[in-house]
Amino acid sequence: MVVFDEDKQNKRVEEMRKIEEEDVARLLANRYGLNYIDLGPIPINSDGLKLVSEENARLGNLAVFDMVAKRIQVAVLSPKNEKTEAIIKMLETDGYFPTMHMVSKASLEKAWGRYKDISYASESKAGSFDISNEHVVELTEKIKVVQDVRNMANELNGIKQAYRISKIMEIMLAGSLALGASDIHIEPEETEVRMRFRLDGVLIDIINFDLPTYSLILSRIKLLSGLKLNVKSEAQDGRFAVKIKDSEIQIRTSVLPGAYNESIVMRLLNPKSIAVPLESLGIEPRTLSVLLEQIQKPNGMLLITGPTGSGKTTTLYAFMKKINSQDIKIITIEDPIEYHLAGVVQTQVEDDKGYTFLAGLRAALRQDPDVIMVGEIRDNETAGTAINAALTGHLVFSTLHTNSAVGAFPRLIDLGINPQVITSAVNVVMAQRLIRKLCVDCKQERVASEKEKKIIAETTTSIDDKTYLDGVQIEKVYEAKGCPKCNGTGYKGRVAICEAVLATKEVGEIITMNPSEESVKQAARSQNILDMKQDGVIKILKGISTFDELGRVIDLEIKI
Repeated sequence: MVVFDEDKQNKRVEEMRKIEEEDVARLLANRYGLNYIDLGPIPINSDGLKLVSEENARLGNLAVFDMVAKRIQVAVLSPKNEKTEAIIKMLETDGYFPTMHMVSKASLEKAWGRYKDISYASESKAGSFDISNEHVVELTEKIKVVQDVRNMANELNGIKQAYRISKIMEIMLAGSLALGASDIHIEPEETEVRMRFRLDGVLIDIINFDLPTYSLILSRIKLLSGLKLNVKSEAQDGRFAVKIKDSEIQIRTSVLPGAYNESIVMRLLNPKSIAVPLESLGIEPRTLSVLLEQIQKPNGMLLITGPTGSGKTTTLYAFMKKINSQDIKIITIEDPIEYHLAGVVQTQVEDDKGYTFLAGLRAALRQDPDVIMVGEIRDNETAGTAINAALTGHLVFSTLHTNSAVGAFPRLIDLGINPQVITSAVNVVMAQRLIRKLCVDCKQERVASEKEKKIIAETTTSIDDKTYLDGVQIEKVYEAKGCPKCNGTGYKGRVAICEAVLATKEVGEIITMNPSEESVKQAARSQNILDMKQDGVIKILKGISTFDELGRVIDLEIKI
């Protein structure tokens, strides 16, 4: 005997009806050229919702579901509805910048259902779903150390989840800005999600939270960054901005599919962290004087090498600020523009629109520039065009991914550059790394270990010009201990270690022979410029950093 379950059947019909309704909304989105969105898993921003009264929202079949500053996201049933168009126009007149998304009626009902919570949201700080710039500024002034961020996050336990998300976002952004983090990493694992900040180049655990909370945070970040919410199996990149007082912090978002969920990395492009004077970077004085002499030349190329995060962009910006004046024209091709320089024409690479480093460089050469900065030389065509620009009366700044300064010459040959013209075009190549500085409040002096003594002996012996060692003791070193002021790490701030190689006649002769890096290094030895290891060891002996830190960024293998 077959028993007909009417409730189960009705439930199934209802589910099918909902699926069909979402499919129709998706098709209409394609027809109108809009993004489709399902508001079911999306948190609704109550401050955005308040921009349109519930009565008008229902009449116009729309809902403002997200808002960051004056940029708002609007869910619509039909963009061509007369009342919808009138409300959109009203919002634009009020100074807002709406982006429309096609939704189903069920999505709108979900958004409209949040109107009943608006009164609560306006009474309670924890109820405001917007990432409030005012709240972020307020929090940055309270956060001094990592533990402050952890304490603030722990205080959110017990708050309604919908309201908790915005507070986590505010604490996350405020904490990263207050502590000077360069990146925020959010990594889902099997049972929980870990959030870490990259401080002074090293990742530090901040807080862990549950997977349901993470799902809402992921949707929120995707929405802010202009990413597709329904795409979960592909990597996506986007960006958004947070205005803090008088500066705008650009945040680059990368979302990557993982074993348990998508992981997120947000890079904070803070103008204050990049606007560092050249003299404050920690470059050894004699090396700095060589570089300053080279950037004053009317033509040629200066290359900076090093891995991602080694401070290449900061140094390039410092060079441009140093030479920038009213009587020269500087054009940049960057990916992305990280800091705006007054009096400099800055352009940003957009590969999807065909504006690559190569296309940008070719276009820049038609603009009668004196100085060109190319963010990175990645291929033989860009390398060839940059070399030609340096040979034809332009000063060119750029970066290469090599491990050392001498490694740039074989790399250029690999990219198809004629060895005969390299030294005619290239003025100087420098390499750099960033090492953490010891915290001045808690560092402790100690006697160097036997291994450290061997490294010191080998390094100091390899320095031909002994005047570099004037006033430098070689018996004692300092170690990191940790205190509240440095978040228990023993380090606070970073300093550059650098090396430079001038493209002299001796170097030019050796690179025509398809040389190894060691051969180029020997040819450049007479220049008496410290290499990164020598620079780093001298900084250790001066109590600026430690062997542990130097060994983290360069090879400290003992050869004697």
